[in-house]
Amino acid sequence: MIVSSAPRTAAGLAALLLLALLLPLLVVSSAASAAATTATGTAAATARTSPRPGEPMPPRPGARVDPAVLHRPGTQVRLPPGATAPPSLSARSWLVADAGSGNVLAAYNAHKKMPPASTLKALFALTVLPKLSQTAQHTVSERELTGIGAGSSLVGVKEDVTYKIADLWRGVFLHSGNDAVRVLAGLNGGWEATARQMEATARALGALDTKVVSPDGYDAPGQVSSAYDLAVFGREGLRNPDFARYCALPYASFPAGGWSYGIRNTNRLLTGEDGIARYPGVLGVKNGYTSGAGHTLIAAARRDGRTLVVTVMNPSGGQRAVYEEARELLDWGFAHGAKARPVGSLLPPPATRLVSQGPKTPAAPSAPEPGRATLAAGAPGGTPATGGAAASGAAAVRGSAPGPAAGAGAGSDGSARTASGNAAAPSGDVPRGAAGPAGNRPDGTDARTTAAMAHGARPPSPLVPLLVVGSACVAAATLWLARRRTARWNPSDTTAGR
Repeated sequence: MIVSSAPRTAAGLAALLLLALLLPLLVVSSAASAAATTATGTAAATARTSPRPGEPMPPRPGARVDPAVLHRPGTQVRLPPGATAPPSLSARSWLVADAGSGNVLAAYNAHKKMPPASTLKALFALTVLPKLSQTAQHTVSERELTGIGAGSSLVGVKEDVTYKIADLWRGVFLHSGNDAVRVLAGLNGGWEATARQMEATARALGALDTKVVSPDGYDAPGQVSSAYDLAVFGREGLRNPDFARYCALPYASFPAGGWSYGIRNTNRLLTGEDGIARYPGVLGVKNGYTSGAGHTLIAAARRDGRTLVVTVMNPSGGQRAVYEEARELLDWGFAHGAKARPVGSLLPPPATRLVSQGPKTPAAPSAPEPGRATLAAGAPGGTPATGGAAASGAAAVRGSAPGPAAGAGAGSDGSARTASGNAAAPSGDVPRGAAGPAGNRPDGTDARTTAAMAHGARPPSPLVPLLVVGSACVAAATLWLARRRTARWNPSDTTAGR
């Protein structure tokens, strides 16, 4: 039987017409998918370069300076003509810097290596403070109080008395208690281990002049630091809310087993006692004295939206001189420091910013003494800073410039962080977006699709294949209907085509 070509022609024309109608839809769908992908990529790029709401802005690039300038002896300062020079001081070494940008405004023998005395406790706190829970309790044993140097400053830690870790830190910051340092160092893994961790923290912060022998700052052969390094520790400490809160406390109570007694901060710029006026806007940080180091001081203050940190080492006038010379540096910095071009920076070099601060905290003893409270090393801690100079000090500096790894801990914000600011995923867990055993995420999403989405791309739109399949189905249905119609065409004509 020969069938006329008219139905076939009609079916073909119908299929072509259908495809002609679907083709613009395919083009529009592809264009929309591409536009959406571009928009998503742009939004992702913007999100990567723009801070989230409430996220601190990164610092603007500071003026490029030669780090070798601060290694030169004598006073280093760069001022425009007619500007007021920094004061002439008796200290053997000093430095004044903007804590927000890290710019060193002026310095004298900044890298001269000298004994630091108890200002070294700032580095001790940066290293150990993020590792111990502030609310945990610990009962002190006699063994923990052995080895304290003769003539050390003591806050009065007693054996068989249970203390909160926060109590011990107040003893360190306010009364410069070497006995409190001994107990905290023991909880951190021991005296020698803490000294090595402190050096690792200093290196991560770019403070290369510091050698730690005795973590409490007690005079020891070979133990040195510098005005530059101490300023680094002070600035980094202010970026940690716990550190900032402790170093700004003028007075506190210290437990003595059933009762307590008052202690005061030995930083006279903070308390305004012993004939030394309190400095307006002072944020603390730490003072020190030994017969070998003389008087040393790290001080910080905030005024008119600027935070300055100064260090003074071994002035010739004794205790009063260390505070008055720090006052002169702060006054000069607030009045004239903005005109000075930086002669250095307290920021760590890029190569050291991602270095973690020391080894992990050792595990707690497996067999504690009966009846004694123990502290799990590395327990999460940190009571958030609340108000006052401590909060303003941390807010003034935190986020204004990148610190080390948390380390930089230290700094960071009371928690141990990596320098990139991201916490590591716990072992055994599959990080979000990582491929599982079969190359897929646990939720079934293909890992390559997830990776593409993480970089601002979108998976192909399902509308395109649906339109293609749909058009094919419609075309097939049209041909089937045409063939069926042809099969029924003129069935009574049995001689046609013969």
